[in-house]
Amino acid sequence: MIISKAPAIARAAAILRLLGKSDAPLGVNNIARALDLVPSTCLYVLRALTEEELVAFDPDTKRYSLDAGVLTLARGWLRRNQFADVSQPLIDRLARDHNVTMLAVQIVGLEHIVVVGTAQGGANFQLSAQIGSRFPALISATGRCIAAYGGYSSAELQRRFDLLRWDNPPAYSEWLEQVAQTRSQGFATDAGNYIAGVSVIAAAVLKGARRPVHALVAVGISGAIERAGMQKIGEDLSAAARSVSERLYAD
Repeated sequence: MIISKAPAIARAAAILRLLGKSDAPLGVNNIARALDLVPSTCLYVLRALTEEELVAFDPDTKRYSLDAGVLTLARGWLRRNQFADVSQPLIDRLARDHNVTMLAVQIVGLEHIVVVGTAQGGANFQLSAQIGSRFPALISATGRCIAAYGGYSSAELQRRFDLLRWDNPPAYSEWLEQVAQTRSQGFATDAGNYIAGVSVIAAAVLKGARRPVHALVAVGISGAIERAGMQKIGEDLSAAARSVSERLYAD
């Protein structure tokens, strides 16, 4: 159920996200069912999005997919996003130096994080994430950074934590200890909690009164991360994150 102060905009955004995640075009009934919308309402929004060239309609299959107008919007945002520009050379270097997958992510409060930059190391086997991918805000190492610096109440953190899905979920008390460790060492780690066999290291890019707005994230097979040195990767990530913060948000 979509609940919003601007329901038409919320429905349009939900449809765009659903089409963006789908591997194939979708019919109006499938879209309406997935989003718990009345089919006639769903069709009205789809037609409006089609007129704006954000959604394409195939008259032969009667199905909808994203159209090129979405790419135009995304390119415009990326062109104006200083964080993506500043962080890309750093994640390129970190990926190359440590043979890991590097991500630059934007933090949207306690809702989610969005990948805005990627870089691949030289290892034969690499994990990857696409630009525009969204993940729950408090999941994995990035989530520990958000909890460490976001100033959120314990009650709100636990409510969100209880909704997360992990392969090997940590106990909330253990997770809080890791959040405290993140504050003291400047980076967070997730050794196979989020995805079994995968380690994630993250460092927050802070703005103003130490508010996390972005993060730099290293992802790799746990064995490879251990060989490269989790502490060393974390320290390099933390230094890079401070560099980005100083460049973008220095007073």
